[in-house]
Amino acid sequence: MASNHALFLEEPKTANNNNDGNGDLEQHQEKKSEMGGGAAGGFDYAKRAPWLRAAVLGANDGLVSTASLMMGVGAVKQDIKAMILTGFAGMVAGACSMAIGEFVSVYSQRDMEVAQMKRSKTRRPPPPPEEENGGGNNDVVLANPMQAAAASVVAFVMGAMVPLLAASFIKGYKVRVGAVVGAVTAALVAFGWLGAALGGAPRVRASARVLLGGWLAMAITSGLTKLIGLKGE
Repeated sequence: MASNHALFLEEPKTANNNNDGNGDLEQHQEKKSEMGGGAAGGFDYAKRAPWLRAAVLGANDGLVSTASLMMGVGAVKQDIKAMILTGFAGMVAGACSMAIGEFVSVYSQRDMEVAQMKRSKTRRPPPPPEEENGGGNNDVVLANPMQAAAASVVAFVMGAMVPLLAASFIKGYKVRVGAVVGAVTAALVAFGWLGAALGGAPRVRASARVLLGGWLAMAITSGLTKLIGLKGE
């Protein structure tokens, strides 16, 4: 009887230990979720959107536009000097255009965001005291025009250098065109994969989309330029 009574008294203690263990486990899971370990606490890829969009657009634009210009001029005039000068001029003009366009575009977006914030503050009721004292999370990340412009310029030049370097040291026209197409193809796949990886998007689909778009642009530019060049002779 004494042993049964002792066992009966020990059961609530065991239950309390189990409850304490479950509580510790729940606290550990909550801390892990807050630190980003859970599915809902992952990285917010939207914070990368302004400069990531500018960088991906600049790299693809520099790569495709410069390669298309070189292929188009090369279809009419197979001189290596003409192709290199055309590509270099396209790189400089495109980088300047990208920087100015991206700066103006992002600055306009920033102005609209600031105006929207001001309108929201006038319509919204006053915040609770804890939010006024810094207890709420009211941090708003605005788009940075200079960051977007710099990212687009650097990415554009990097993209444009691929076909320029591929064609700079090859004298034969057919081999030069093949080298440009091969280098541009590899760069298109790499840029598409990198942009998808940084943005958390499907990588194979993004790479295929960028690759097909680049091939189409080069084919159209080369074909139309050659057609116009043949008619002008």
